[in-house]
Amino acid sequence: MQVVLMYAQAPRSVLELPLEVPSGCTLWQALVQAGWPERFPEIEAESLTTSVWGRKAGREHALREGDRVEVVRALRVDPKVARRERFVGQGARATGLFAKRRPGSKAGY
Repeated sequence: MQVVLMYAQAPRSVLELPLEVPSGCTLWQALVQAGWPERFPEIEAESLTTSVWGRKAGREHALREGDRVEVVRALRVDPKVARRERFVGQGARATGLFAKRRPGSKAGY
């Protein structure tokens, strides 16, 4: 059965590897078959998690035909907090729906 392994070693750098695995293969067996634990020792660390199609999955997760296995790093910044901080820095009048007003129009239109 065919699966795809993906690992982002660094920002804007993604390694993608199509792999043929036997039926009933687990997520960890697929990584070992590809040789990734030896090539990337950080995969065994607890800070990296594994997922299948973006949903968190453990090492014993049984793979199915066409699955995309992802090894993901933890986020350094919470996206909600980052957006809030950007908005504070830009100010309420400089962003969003009311950023550009037509000459002579009322505020908010």
